Amino acid sequence: MISLEPIKTLKIKEFRNLLMGRFFIVLAFRMLATLLGWWVYQLTKDPFSIGLIGLSEVIPAVTSALYAGHVIDMSEKKKLLIICNYAYVFLISLLLVPAFANIELHFTGHQITFYIYGVIFFTGIARAFLGPLVPSMIPGIVSKSSLPNAITLNQATFLGSSISGHALGGFLIALITIKWTLVVIISLLLVASFFFFRLNRQPSKLKKEEVNIKESIREGISYIYKTKEILGALCLDMFAVLFGGAVALIPVYVEEVLKVGVEGLGLLNAASDVGSAIIILTLSMIPLRRNQGRILLAVVAGFGLCIIGFGLSRIYWLSFFFLMLSGMLDGVSVVIRGTIVQLKTPDNMRGRVLSVNSIFIMSSNEMGQFESGLAAKLLGVVRSVVFGGSMTLLIALIVGSSNPKLRKMQY
Repeated sequence: MISLEPIKTLKIKEFRNLLMGRFFIVLAFRMLATLLGWWVYQLTKDPFSIGLIGLSEVIPAVTSALYAGHVIDMSEKKKLLIICNYAYVFLISLLLVPAFANIELHFTGHQITFYIYGVIFFTGIARAFLGPLVPSMIPGIVSKSSLPNAITLNQATFLGSSISGHALGGFLIALITIKWTLVVIISLLLVASFFFFRLNRQPSKLKKEEVNIKESIREGISYIYKTKEILGALCLDMFAVLFGGAVALIPVYVEEVLKVGVEGLGLLNAASDVGSAIIILTLSMIPLRRNQGRILLAVVAGFGLCIIGFGLSRIYWLSFFFLMLSGMLDGVSVVIRGTIVQLKTPDNMRGRVLSVNSIFIMSSNEMGQFESGLAAKLLGVVRSVVFGGSMTLLIALIVGSSNPKLRKMQY
């Protein structure tokens, strides 16, 4: 069972403040994701428009990520974290304009939709910095021997906030409408900044005059390419989630396939995170001791099968079950992948390696959202989800057969 006892060098208050700040910021992000999917679909009634949300964010996030990794390694991390947090506050506040002033300004649905895409484009830049920052700060607080425990605690915090954010987002949209839900989201970002201000400074371990930007970025990419366990785990996650991103189409499913309204949106959105939370709790009591590489491949294949089941289901609670089970399998994948990346990465390269990691994550999640919207437009909603689950299963088989180092990986 996870305990703080082995984390002897952990500054308890420091770690708690970092996790509490992350809890509130992820809570806000998950509420925002639920809100934007619903809002854009109500404005357009086109599933492809949901996919464009992901594309709007992933393009600037991915193109900025390598430079962001260099900046993280070169910068004092607390200051950078607070700057990114307030950048989000400002950008999300811009969404209040169409939410509150639409009656007076007479925006059309398409005008509001493109305005939303524009705001999300700039949040993608902020996300390129913010995404790797928190995990890169953990090793500065926790000893190497305590890192697996800290990673699991961090992931448990993430999942708790993610579940709450998805469910609360749908509930608040129904209860207080989109505009006031946006106000709640901005308030949560401000609460997160309170905890981030209480962190200690984490100065860079590198001297600016000794580091060339291009060489720094090249070094990070080269390290990942040479470390096949990291490369295999990241590729597996990216392509699996890219094709298995059924969650992006939940706003369409609840209305057109399952025939439930916004009341069913939040719970179904939270289903996969509920499953992940269950498995994280289980892993905290029964850690994975061996064969983590083989387990990683198996759970990704199982994830693909769950997505196929969700795509074929017409019963709300059965759909919930498949998504919850997919979350359980994904939770195992996240813990194994996160531990591999942290244990295999030296301290002075964490920003760059974790930024490349964030490219894979963003490519899989946001590009997966775009792929789901595009596939739904071309194939139909149900067939696109079944296709995505089938491709996820195929990717697991390909990576497993082509990367023996990942297959034999143990820690």
